[in-house]
Amino acid sequence: MNLAKKQLSHAELLELDSRYCWHPFTQMQTAAPPLPVVRGQGEFLFDAQGNKYFDAVSSWWVNIHGHSNPVIAQAISNQALELEHVMFAGVTHPPAALLAEKLIQHAPAPMAKVFYSDNGSTAIEVALKMAFQYWQNKGIANKKRIIALDGGYHGDTFGAMATGKSSGFYDPFAPWLFKVDFIPTGVCACTEEEALAALDQLLADGAREIAALVLEPLIQGASGMRFTRPAHVAELCKRCEAAGVLVIFDEVFTGFGRTGTLFAAEQVAQFGGQADIVCISKGLTGGFMPMAATLTSQAVYDAFLSNNVGHALLHGHSYTANPLGCAAALASMALFDDESTWANIRKIEATHQRWLPALACHPLIENPRVCGTVAAFELKSSHSQCGSGYGSSASQWIRQTFLELGIVVRPLGSTVYWVPPYCTAPETLENAYQTLINVLQRWGSLIAPSPGSELF
Repeated sequence: MNLAKKQLSHAELLELDSRYCWHPFTQMQTAAPPLPVVRGQGEFLFDAQGNKYFDAVSSWWVNIHGHSNPVIAQAISNQALELEHVMFAGVTHPPAALLAEKLIQHAPAPMAKVFYSDNGSTAIEVALKMAFQYWQNKGIANKKRIIALDGGYHGDTFGAMATGKSSGFYDPFAPWLFKVDFIPTGVCACTEEEALAALDQLLADGAREIAALVLEPLIQGASGMRFTRPAHVAELCKRCEAAGVLVIFDEVFTGFGRTGTLFAAEQVAQFGGQADIVCISKGLTGGFMPMAATLTSQAVYDAFLSNNVGHALLHGHSYTANPLGCAAALASMALFDDESTWANIRKIEATHQRWLPALACHPLIENPRVCGTVAAFELKSSHSQCGSGYGSSASQWIRQTFLELGIVVRPLGSTVYWVPPYCTAPETLENAYQTLINVLQRWGSLIAPSPGSELF
């Protein structure tokens, strides 16, 4: 059998895609043609014509060690020749057991157990079901409410949408989402004191009905890279613990080194705060395989132990604990044992910090900020036609302009950010910042048009 893959030209790939594919988070009628990527190496992507692009957003934040990392690729290849998949109900296998051990060894207290799933959204669904059933199993059936932070995004399945509906992505589905109590983040238009007061009020009025608080620790990703201080997150955790409310950390984005520590929870723990449940995905497998996990404390796990099968967590996925995904995750975790990975993370953060003063005084940039390997800022616009929402004409212009200059970005409205792979060479990131200056010059000419002209 000839297993050689068909080589598609640039035009053929785009034509097939246009005929058959429906892309995520995309208005297909107005979107520009997609970038036809055929290969990746390190921090770069290559299109069908051989052009090279810096993947400045790590392919939606998943590719933490770079494309085609040989260590992870070899681990998947080796595993595929031994065991490609087996159901995880009533069965176990070495990659799953070893990965669970590794995750718990590196996770902050009090994590003790690992429940595998498929992606960040399903990890959140598992966490919500754990939280609701935890209280039911303990005979406290009235704890049915969830608290979430305003603007948080937790995925696109229905429970995740409910907890993230204030992010603005889910208006068509609002009638089907369960009620969630939202509190301010403590950034933007609200102070940390006001956010804590809002939580205190909810807990005072209804702690007996509240099952859990769910939040993204340190960085709200999809809402525009909004940063919160670890001390503030810790205060939220401590208030919930005192009120008998579980805390769920959504570390789908913030996990695996993004904030400068393996988990953002480590920084929260320094101020005395901790979660009962932690959700991880994205960087878990280094960007190679779709996989997620929900980590939880021994106390939460113990509440599901019973002679009654109805007290079990009756949840699962066909590809739960897929051996290939587990092998990729183990290889990715092993790369964090290499000091060079952490040295690269520190270099990326140092480059961000070095550029921060220049961004802070630039007339077309607002609120530049850095957390670990994440740098973000807003582009100013004095023209009402620009728009600033997700998928706006301004957002599309930014994406296409950077693409023409060899950099893949995906702005969140007017928020532009760098989330590079950890293998990114210092000169690559420096070039990205220099390119940003070029883009800003173009942007300045667009938002100050001549009288009577139209923008976009």
